[in-house]
Parts: sequence; structure tokens; C-alpha cells
Amino acid sequence: MEFLTTLTTNVPHGTPESTVDATKDREAIRAAELAQMGHLLRLWRPPTEPGEWRTLGLWSADTEADLKQILASLPLHVWMTVEITPLNPHPNDPVAAKA
Repeated sequence: MEFLTTLTTNVPHGTPESTVDATKDREAIRAAELAQMGHLLRLWRPPTEPGEWRTLGLWSADTEADLKQILASLPLHVWMTVEITPLNPHPNDPVAAKA
């Protein structure tokens, strides 16, 4: 099953920049691992206001509970608010029509 997520990250005020940078580095490594495993399909960065840190993601998991466990493995998860939207195939999806 596929899911659309909105991941909003709010780093607590006063967090050392070195901690933020190290966490971002670990996040990139974990995202690559999840992509290789077939869970992370796509990421987008929508327009944001200064200081906002938001990411839209397309994910694959067996269930929403599985996806929540996958997202919890992200190093930035401790600073994230997560919105999950389950996606069902649409009969007029042009990608599905090509298959």
C-alpha cells in the first residue's frame, strides 16, 4: 500500500548546530536505506516560509502501523510531526493505464 506523508520538522530552540548537522547526516543515510528497501519512493520539498522545514513523501508499507514504525526509524523523527494519508489506486490513474 502507498502512503503520502507530510513531515514537519521543528528543531528545539537551543539545539547545537553540530547536533542538527549530525542528525541530518544520519537521516540521509537512513532515507537511502529505506529507498533501497522499497519503502521510500519519492520526496518533495513544498514551498515553505523562512524557518519552516517540511517534506512530502511517498512511501510503501504493508499497513499504516508498519509505516509508523518505518518513520520512527528516521533520526529526525524525534523532532517531526507526521501526517499520513493512505492512498488507494484511482481507476483513471494514467500510470496504471500504461501498465
